[in-house]
Amino acid sequence: MNLPKKVMALTTSRADWGHLSSPLQFLRDDPAFDLSLVVMGAHLSPEFGFTVDEILADGFEVSHKIECLLSSDTAQGMSKTIGLATLSLSDLLQDHPPDILLLIADRYEMLAPASVALAHGIPMAHIEGGEVSEGAIDHAVRQALTAMSHVHFVPTETAKKRLLLAGEEPWRVHRVGAPSIDHLTRGQLPDAEELRTMLELDSRRPPVVVAWHPTTLDADVRIETDPFFEALENVTEPIVFCFPNADAGSRDIRERASRYCEKRADAQIRVNLPHTMYWGLLLEAKAIVGNSSSGIMEAPAIPLPCLNVGRRQQGRERSRCIIDVSAEKTEILEGFGKVCDPHFREKLQGMTHAYGDGHAGKRIAKILRDLPGKEELILKKALPADMSMMTTSASSTAEQTRQQIDPDDSPTQDETKKDLGEKDEANYETHEGDDSLTSDVRTTIMKEGEIDQDDL
Repeated sequence: MNLPKKVMALTTSRADWGHLSSPLQFLRDDPAFDLSLVVMGAHLSPEFGFTVDEILADGFEVSHKIECLLSSDTAQGMSKTIGLATLSLSDLLQDHPPDILLLIADRYEMLAPASVALAHGIPMAHIEGGEVSEGAIDHAVRQALTAMSHVHFVPTETAKKRLLLAGEEPWRVHRVGAPSIDHLTRGQLPDAEELRTMLELDSRRPPVVVAWHPTTLDADVRIETDPFFEALENVTEPIVFCFPNADAGSRDIRERASRYCEKRADAQIRVNLPHTMYWGLLLEAKAIVGNSSSGIMEAPAIPLPCLNVGRRQQGRERSRCIIDVSAEKTEILEGFGKVCDPHFREKLQGMTHAYGDGHAGKRIAKILRDLPGKEELILKKALPADMSMMTTSASSTAEQTRQQIDPDDSPTQDETKKDLGEKDEANYETHEGDDSLTSDVRTTIMKEGEIDQDDL
């Protein structure tokens, strides 16, 4: 009898928990796994809502807590947080080494567990690699995690091709979709009336969700924040601010949002919205505005109009519900008017998007269950030196190995004709009559969507 596979997962904040919780539900409920959960960073900070309570409310046990987040708002504080996390995780992984370490996305804190696992020879699986976000340090962090990881769960076909072109062995790269979208298809979301009551919303005036985070590549957070809040002074729609991430410059944003809300009875700031309430809020919103990846990845699955401001999300794949503007007051206001126009939203009905069908968590669990042992995982082959050889080799090898390693991932139709945002029918089942959760969305999301048996 095989022993359960020891999987250790790490979460640092509400931002990654909303993505990670879906695959962890499948791992937790599968006897093939022995799941341990490490909670660190902003989760343990009262300043950021002590969101470890949300994890417990979701029915998860917290195996280990790592206190590492400094009460700081500077780049120095961010770097020291990485150092503190590294020291604590070194002891933890020495004493409790897993069979595989599960990391997600691009938060700077994730550099700590990845570095420690690399030194200890522990295989790593990374969720949401291959993405691009040129306007933040997140991009460099994501690339570093890809280089250090041994298995990759990417959200889109473009992300997959990007990793293959970087020289990753095809059997290690699996396109599964974005796990955050799982909540829209199988999450237990509050109904509309319950949500309006909890958030004190006026049913006659749907709110605009504002999600604004520091642009961490800017020397001064005010470069883009100043014009953004200047534009908001001319907005009349109800607003719900979501708390910014624990990055350098976040306190300035929180203070501005709080002052804005003090002047308006129909504006509010939420320190911590449980992820189910957040997805429910997006379903009720008129639009999402700001520079959050949520507007790029999750909004298209509803579909919800998104005004993406500035350069933080530059490089990500776009759907036609997204309007991009520079961080200039006039452009922001023009874009705001467009995303709040009912005619714009009407045109989104039936749109497709690139980030999957809401079954990423189940796919991730299946792939983790079938992975080879540590010896095979840990030995990554070197990159080809010749670029043309790399491209040819990645394509041909992928074609040869898909059927023997990942038969669910074999392409169908003409991949060269695929536009950004179009579904890959090889991986994602088409939901008859509704592939974007448009009409009767609340009825749809309360029922777990079907999945092709080949994907189980």
